[in-house]
Amino acid sequence: MLYSFALSCKLKAAAGSLQSRFCPRFTRAASQTKYLPVICSSFKSTAVRHWSNIPFITVPLSRTHGKSFVHRSELKHAKRIVVKLGSAVVTRGDECGLALGRLASIVEQVSVLQNQGREMMIVTSGAVAFGKQRLRHEILLSQSVRQALHSGQNQLKEMSVPVLEARACAAAGQSGLMALYEAMFTQYSICAAQILVTNLDFHDDQKRRNLNSTLHELLRMNIVPIVNTNDAVVPPPEPNSDLQGVNVISIKDNDSLAARLAVEMKADLLIALSDVEGLYDLPPGSDDAKLIDIFYPGDQQSITFGTKSRVGIGGMEAKVKSALWALQGGTSVVIANGTDPKVTGHVITDIVEGKKVGTFFSEVKPAGPTVEQQAEMARSRGRTLSSLLPQQRAEIICHLADLLTEQKEDILAANKKDLEVAISGGRLSQPLLKRLSLSPSKLNSLSIGLRQIAVSSQDSVGRVIRRTRIANNLELEQITVPIGVLLVIFESRPDCLPQVSALAIASGNALLLKGGKEASNTNQILHRLTQEALSIHGVKDAVQLVSTREEVEDLCRLNQLIDLIIPRGSSHLVRDIQRAAKGIPVLGHSEGVCHVYIDQEASIEKVIKIIRDSKCEYPAACNAMETLLVHRDLLRSPLFDQIIDMLRVEQVKIHAGPKFASYLTFSPSEVKSLRTEYGDLECCIEVVDSMQDAIDHIHKYGSSHTDVIVTENEETAEYFLQHLDSACVFWNSSSRFSDGYRFGLGAEVGISTARIHARGPVGLEGLLTTKWVLRGDGHTVADFSEQGSMKYLHENIAVTHRTSS
Repeated sequence: MLYSFALSCKLKAAAGSLQSRFCPRFTRAASQTKYLPVICSSFKSTAVRHWSNIPFITVPLSRTHGKSFVHRSELKHAKRIVVKLGSAVVTRGDECGLALGRLASIVEQVSVLQNQGREMMIVTSGAVAFGKQRLRHEILLSQSVRQALHSGQNQLKEMSVPVLEARACAAAGQSGLMALYEAMFTQYSICAAQILVTNLDFHDDQKRRNLNSTLHELLRMNIVPIVNTNDAVVPPPEPNSDLQGVNVISIKDNDSLAARLAVEMKADLLIALSDVEGLYDLPPGSDDAKLIDIFYPGDQQSITFGTKSRVGIGGMEAKVKSALWALQGGTSVVIANGTDPKVTGHVITDIVEGKKVGTFFSEVKPAGPTVEQQAEMARSRGRTLSSLLPQQRAEIICHLADLLTEQKEDILAANKKDLEVAISGGRLSQPLLKRLSLSPSKLNSLSIGLRQIAVSSQDSVGRVIRRTRIANNLELEQITVPIGVLLVIFESRPDCLPQVSALAIASGNALLLKGGKEASNTNQILHRLTQEALSIHGVKDAVQLVSTREEVEDLCRLNQLIDLIIPRGSSHLVRDIQRAAKGIPVLGHSEGVCHVYIDQEASIEKVIKIIRDSKCEYPAACNAMETLLVHRDLLRSPLFDQIIDMLRVEQVKIHAGPKFASYLTFSPSEVKSLRTEYGDLECCIEVVDSMQDAIDHIHKYGSSHTDVIVTENEETAEYFLQHLDSACVFWNSSSRFSDGYRFGLGAEVGISTARIHARGPVGLEGLLTTKWVLRGDGHTVADFSEQGSMKYLHENIAVTHRTSS
């Protein structure tokens, strides 16, 4: 076995040489104690650090090697990690030279993990490609000089590069490749050491022990080993066209090397980066190819392997065999894409954080279906649901309403368990505990709302909106249809589950539900009752509850399976989902900064009632008042005094806006932001000079959710209603009316502040889209050309019946 430092020296002497040569910050004192590198003072005593856009978070790591991890979420506990860089990852697109930007990004991520206290090792390709680049340059330079001296300038165009022998390329490229790694790791105060191996080093017991000992000593000294096959001396394989004119030679391939090294070193995780997203059930690029999220031993028969990557001697089949061998040895494995510029900068750290990236190999198969399988089942049964008669969908909803009252005791018992866990854990605030809690009256209201939905569902799906006669015997219809598969994510709101389920059933949509773990017991029984109701017409699987350990961010990436995401929860949750959604529209609002404007012509009695109800009836609701705007003329008036007295009696904490604070000698705490959604018994009071000033304030600081004017002047009110651009605008009524049930929609899936598709409380109509149906009799577009026999009529036809024929 050949190492980058002489084997004739003892290991510690070699380590000392490495220190002085590669790590100027590696102090002698440290080498005599725990071999800890000196970190720059700017990094000392810091919990979170940043290099580029990747956070450096110090995490406690404790892992006893034995069995591989079962779930992705456990990967964050991996301490010893092997990163395998395939030829396609390391080399440029022209296969001659290295992809420097990609390599620098990978080194940065490895450095971040190394400085978190993990032990990182790299198995790398690239020496042949780097050497090929150098040798091509030398050959061309040499040829150009000779030809210029002996053959004249006209001969330069005929120069050609001979086929380069791979071992020579490797010999020329290994030192340069290692120098590049050293230079990159030095930027992060990390040392790197090269180790070259051949097949004999794993078959000879003494050499294997030497290799193992060397690697352990390097890891103990916080050095990153860079491992590669010694392609300069190994015998060539059978002819195998690889790097266009170059036969790559190695012990077998770097996949088997990485797997062997990971098991030998008892690594917790092996990350194999290639030029594909992971493992597919069919060759990537095939029409029906699907990325496999989790691969289990024994699943080999269910996949068809394609060709290998553009470079390298392995292929996906070799990667799978190596991964399974490592998995059997107790090392978890993830195969992922290391070439996609959209993910390369964080692919390794994302994997270690447990995000759904690439294909994760696990020995333990879950008892239930994966979320992808749930989505596929939901879509299939959802199509059956949409084809049912309206009366049948109404029967399902009514049966669910009956079950809510019949199974009331079981539901409340499950809810009590959730409340006890939440209270003992102290994780939820009082407003959230109130949302979590169910009561007999809440269940009765739910049941009534579901029956309203059942009635309104009679003419929802398949309703004819428009009918047009294009020409004789050519008629066009626009009809309502379901959106498809909905993903509804909600937290601390178990009553949301039957509401949303009923709306999905009424609109013929399939449904995936992801509830918060704080309501897990309540959600499970409510989902069971929902599926029981669906079973009466054989569509039980149309509504699925995601109970696996899926992260919300991972669910938002299923753009091939989910058609619309509807978040129900805090503004923080909604914003996170809007950021995470990859190609899937999100229906919702990020904040509920609702305003009540008190005009100078307002009624005292109405003002007090509306403010109390808007703020105090349910302060955690998204339609609760957060900012009270008061006309300047009302300051120091009896009306204003009564407002302040009422808020104090209700124990509402008041924050003064900038203008309001300027009028006061001793003011309440000045507001930090006029865009705050308090979600509690707190509100901001601000002064405006006019009704137009109030509109301008709301447009600037509001969230376009729900805003109210209180005035007796009808002309002023109408101007406010017409000119304020919010989803809901009210006159002399509480902001709390912004609700699907109170609007007569039966229930709502949420309140949308978007400007496309649906706005305000989204009920049954907001879960429908349309399709166009054209009925003809052999018509062609050519019939309507200048030489054709037909003319367009485009006549509107009255819609005499509401469902499509």
